[in-house]
Amino acid sequence: MAKPVLEVKNLKMYYFTSRGVVKAVDDVSFELKKGEVLGLAGESGCGKSSLGFTLMNMPTPPGKIVGGSIKIDGREIVGLPENVMRREIRWQKISMIFQGAMNALNPVYTVGYQMIEPLLYHKGMEKEEALNKAQRYLELVGLDPEIVYRYPHELSGGMKQRVVIAMALLLDPEVVIADEPTTALDVIVQAQIINLLKKLKKELGLSMIFITHDLSILAEVSDRLAVMYAGKIVEIGDSQKVYYEPAHPYTQRLLSAIPRLHEDVEKLEFIPGQPPNLIKPPTGCRFHPRCPYAMQVCKEQIPQLTKVDEDHYAACWLL
Repeated sequence: MAKPVLEVKNLKMYYFTSRGVVKAVDDVSFELKKGEVLGLAGESGCGKSSLGFTLMNMPTPPGKIVGGSIKIDGREIVGLPENVMRREIRWQKISMIFQGAMNALNPVYTVGYQMIEPLLYHKGMEKEEALNKAQRYLELVGLDPEIVYRYPHELSGGMKQRVVIAMALLLDPEVVIADEPTTALDVIVQAQIINLLKKLKKELGLSMIFITHDLSILAEVSDRLAVMYAGKIVEIGDSQKVYYEPAHPYTQRLLSAIPRLHEDVEKLEFIPGQPPNLIKPPTGCRFHPRCPYAMQVCKEQIPQLTKVDEDHYAACWLL
């Protein structure tokens, strides 16, 4: 069996705020195989983006990794000095497509200047060679290579998103994290970006973690699906199994809230209440205050991921 390109075990990342400790990523474990797309879904505030930044070993201040392990190609990166992370890991082993393309691009520099900087810094390339590679990668994502001479404000939202994707791929990383790459784009451009990522996965053999709250998008791109709630993964497995046979009540409710094109659904479901305060999360299962099947044990003990089927696990006392 092929060794996973990314191994995450018992990962914990907390935000140390003046109001208390926010347990944004709390005891998360999973693996990512070579050439696989893992979809990461859940409501806003469940810890998806926090997990993404933690995997880059750059949690947003005042966040700190307080426990667990992140291995990329078998190398432990938790605890590595920042200068080693910058020089040897980030963008070379693991990179990120950021949620807000305009915020990720510096408005006072040309696209080309921003793209060649890591090539000059990490690869020691000459400026002309780096510019040629930047142009090739712009073509790879369906853009005119002459865009290297333009500024971010001259590009549309979809074009900026493609530039950010090209930047994430420039150093040929093992793992790419896509943090809601279709947010704030219209549905036509969303479809184009999704098709582009599918094409790149096929052509480059990308291993990708695709973060979004939109389960219908993940149905298009993911091989496996992880559902996150209140800082924990509550269900993970083959995407077909999770979609058609969801085992966790939270996943069931999320899926029943999506309109189906080819099925007659009389009434869409919703999840009552709101996500918990992660400074003082509920005892036991964190979903129990909103769960229609909650039992006494759910309020007292934290459920662990239990095998439901081959490559399908869920953390629920009903199992």
